[in-house]
Amino acid sequence: MSLFEKLVSKTIMHVPGPIVEHFANGYIAGENLAAAVDTTARLNSKGMEATIDILGEFIKTKDEAIFYKEQCIEIFKEIKNHNLNANVSLKPTQMGLQLDTEFAFANILEIVKTAKESNNFVRIDMEDTPCTNATLVLFERLRRDYEGHVGTVLQAYLRRTSDDIDNLSQGYQNYRLCKGIYNEPRSLAWKDYQTVNLSYVHCLEKLFNSKAYVGIATHDERLVFEAMKLIRQYGLQRNQYEFQMLLGVDEELREVILKAGHRLRVYVPYGRDWLPYSRRRLKENPMIARHALKQMFGL
Repeated sequence: MSLFEKLVSKTIMHVPGPIVEHFANGYIAGENLAAAVDTTARLNSKGMEATIDILGEFIKTKDEAIFYKEQCIEIFKEIKNHNLNANVSLKPTQMGLQLDTEFAFANILEIVKTAKESNNFVRIDMEDTPCTNATLVLFERLRRDYEGHVGTVLQAYLRRTSDDIDNLSQGYQNYRLCKGIYNEPRSLAWKDYQTVNLSYVHCLEKLFNSKAYVGIATHDERLVFEAMKLIRQYGLQRNQYEFQMLLGVDEELREVILKAGHRLRVYVPYGRDWLPYSRRRLKENPMIARHALKQMFGL
């Protein structure tokens, strides 16, 4: 990581919102669902799939949770209306997880039922470690009756993830495997860059070995290489996995993955609650700020 990128990573949480918005422009579809639909259609026309996510998390009231639930259901309607190749991602705290677990489960269940009725899929995102156990329990409660229509996320930087893979190995498995972006204590998460990468490859191989469907979520070229090697080693067919990347990040690597014959899904976030998301993504991927500066000055 360059000195500039380290500086961005360490200071981004304190940078004023308008500056963050400038750097994050292009990595969020827009403030409304129509913008996300347009972005998804463009991605589809280039051979890419999408997962649409309305930004918002750690809500304070049940009314907010109901609003986000209804928005997720509306996304499925728009996917069908526009014949998009896309599914939906949601955050458990967006559905009220920290207010009332059963209330959140009921909201997510309604969305998953809609996914099944639409012959589609919903990804239950993973948030910080206070939410990890509850999120995995949500997935376990849903996966038997909604196989093929629900999945969750595993974070390779967490020390517990290898054990979680073992504990979840009996039954239907569909995961997005990412490195992880929340600032967790060293007692819970690997901190060294190379160690996180080693954990990622270890977890990915365990998932392939247990016949899980994996969304290989990374912008790290080294990990893309390791994943492609494992895909060949396990003889996986194109419909048994997919690569996943964020909107606007390393479009050249996206093309490399597509040209190699792999499926690629792009995460398409939208909504007014863009600031926390943007700060976390810039902290995780300070290269975004570098790219924005190059575009600003025509470099």
